[in-house]
Amino acid sequence: MLDIVSEHRCFGGVQAFYRHDAETIGLPMNFSVFHPPVESRKLVPVLFYLAGLTCTEETFMIKAGAQRWAAQHGIMLVAPDTSPRNTGIEGADKDWDLGHGAGFYLDATQGPWSRHFRMESYVVHELRELIVREFNANEKRIGIFGHSMGGHGALVLALRHPDRYCSVSAFAPICSPMRAPWGQKAFSHYLGSDQAAWAQYDASELMKQRSTPFPEGLLIDQGLQDKFLQEQLLPVEFERACIEARQPLTLRLHEGYDHGYYFISSFMQDHMQFHHGVMNA
Repeated sequence: MLDIVSEHRCFGGVQAFYRHDAETIGLPMNFSVFHPPVESRKLVPVLFYLAGLTCTEETFMIKAGAQRWAAQHGIMLVAPDTSPRNTGIEGADKDWDLGHGAGFYLDATQGPWSRHFRMESYVVHELRELIVREFNANEKRIGIFGHSMGGHGALVLALRHPDRYCSVSAFAPICSPMRAPWGQKAFSHYLGSDQAAWAQYDASELMKQRSTPFPEGLLIDQGLQDKFLQEQLLPVEFERACIEARQPLTLRLHEGYDHGYYFISSFMQDHMQFHHGVMNA
């Protein structure tokens, strides 16, 4: 059953927040949807947004300013929570970069995390199917983007499930988590010590195994004043992998911008136009 938590009029459409019992997670999950005005009359394309560490299903909808452009282009926006909550797992609330709020959009294989931390299956399958079933969503025109940990998630899920997403972009993504402290910490807990398993959730490693998986191109924006750029994000690794895979990539580096939502909101219009163009090509 799908419960409506709240609804708010927004740019002629509706900003809604929902809760449901997620079978893949085994717990209730929250997610948010911006319904553009045109959805009341026809099927609309869907753009999933995956948020970063510590965020919830509300963060993007409150801070990014995306609804204006989604209403203009007739795009439904969907933002899940960043992890299961209230799991009862010991230590899940201890660190901000592991556990609750830090699901890394993978299916954990190691206990105790594997009981509930199945964000890949949730986003790619269960939530997608719920959106298509419950709302006026066009299942043939679905894109994905995200920020930081969520940028990692968008790139990885698109590369692992290319038949599910027709457009992909990211803001300051963690491009090679197996080479970054955030990713190493998360992967060692969720996936164990086998680095071959880590590579299956590393966008740079996955891209090296592909050949032009997204011929229409990828878009990444990165602030040069981002304090996480050199140690955690590593966009150069992904750029090299794209060259090797002959994958068209637009990597834009911006002087003066940091890691936060002031940066994201500054370039949100560009990302919405990018996805609109690809999904309507």
